[in-house]
Amino acid sequence: MPKSPDSAKKLSETFGKIAQDRESISINRSDTSISRSTQMDYAIPASKIATLSSGEFAGLVADSPGEKIPQKMFHGELQNDNEAIAREEKAYVDYRKSGR
Repeated sequence: MPKSPDSAKKLSETFGKIAQDRESISINRSDTSISRSTQMDYAIPASKIATLSSGEFAGLVADSPGEKIPQKMFHGELQNDNEAIAREEKAYVDYRKSGR
């Protein structure tokens, strides 16, 4: 999928919103106050999706009535063994040129 602001926004909206706890602290000369709130925010913001690096991914899986999955959203990264990939690619045979 191309990395564009529109596609990142659409994916963010597909993942939906979750309740996020917020806390702020205000300090002045005579008092300190702590404010806590819960606010609905995108589970995976479009800005996060739009800035995923090569090999990073985010997804959403569906469960079935008989097998509930508590954590449906995920974010991960592929970790390639670049040396092993280079060795494998070096051993490739171009059958178009070999006459087989």
